[in-house]
Amino acid sequence: MRRVVVYGADGCHLCASALAVLERVRAEQPFELVEVMIDGDGGLEARYRERIPVVELDGVELFTYFVHPDVLRARLAAPPG
Repeated sequence: MRRVVVYGADGCHLCASALAVLERVRAEQPFELVEVMIDGDGGLEARYRERIPVVELDGVELFTYFVHPDVLRARLAAPPG
């Protein structure tokens, strides 16, 4: 199963919007969804804070700030790698 990881933070309205889009696409095309909160983790804060939400598909960074559902659908339909 494909894996989508979302890096976000508490109180981030863009993160909430991204998760809503991901859940809509997930209802059509199942994938594992992992939410990683960067709050309080110095390494994750340094890497992601200015760009959240950051969305990865199978370990490859795919989106920052906004999730484009049509792009996600196409990437999920393509073979991994």
